[in-house]
Amino acid sequence: MCCSAAVVSLGQDWAFACPKRFRKILVVRICFCEPYVVTTVGGAVLPDETKTDSFTEFVSNVEGRLRHALTAAFGVEHGREAVAEALAYGWEHWDHIEGMDNPAGYLYRVGHNHARKARRPRRVSLPQAPLEEVPWVEPGLPDALARLSEKQRVVVYLVFGHEWSTSEVATFLGVSKTTVQKHVERGMGKLRRRLGVEV
Repeated sequence: MCCSAAVVSLGQDWAFACPKRFRKILVVRICFCEPYVVTTVGGAVLPDETKTDSFTEFVSNVEGRLRHALTAAFGVEHGREAVAEALAYGWEHWDHIEGMDNPAGYLYRVGHNHARKARRPRRVSLPQAPLEEVPWVEPGLPDALARLSEKQRVVVYLVFGHEWSTSEVATFLGVSKTTVQKHVERGMGKLRRRLGVEV
């Protein structure tokens, strides 16, 4: 069975882009406030309720984390595309992925590899601070973050921007805690130098 689109309602609707390589169309709507609705076109097989329920719970727990990590790596627009690809792949292969030790980390790598193969621009566009918070945010921070190496940017963004612990980042990315700490130290050192901040 192939999945070409999934729309997941998480307080707001996310429309996951349809990968062009899929010929059959399967639209899955998983809604956390209503019973799920599954629609198929082109003879695709309907999923069973158990698969839908377990995938729904998984997405509600990890979609935000996937979005944060892939946005840090590839920017807002390309990060969302990578999340869409990762979750579409996750739905299609859920029977296999569900039993993994780190399914979220695996799907992070799926989205990461997709974005890499699509040859995304090296410079990323990170989210801007809301106008009401601008006095409390360094205006040069997004640009300075974008200039970090991808690994440094991802760990700094997750640890300081979204308050992940170094252990959580290490588990999610599939690296050691020491590696995460080194990237944090080097990334923060570069940010301080670029922004002229003294500790």
